[in-house]
Amino acid sequence: MGTDDKIGNKAEELGGKVKEGVGRATDDEELEAEGRADQAKGNVKQAGEKVKDAVKGVFKRD
Repeated sequence: MGTDDKIGNKAEELGGKVKEGVGRATDDEELEAEGRADQAKGNVKQAGEKVKDAVKGVFKRD
């Protein structure tokens, strides 16, 4: 996974923040919840990328 995936994951997180904010501003609880879910998905994907990078780093040292 490369930089494109990392950018996409961050974009998903940021998009979730926007959705959450719009949902809060418009009193749309469903949109707000969707935004929080999108942020969580983006964060989980970013964590996965960090694990992959760490594993790659360990094997490169050999």
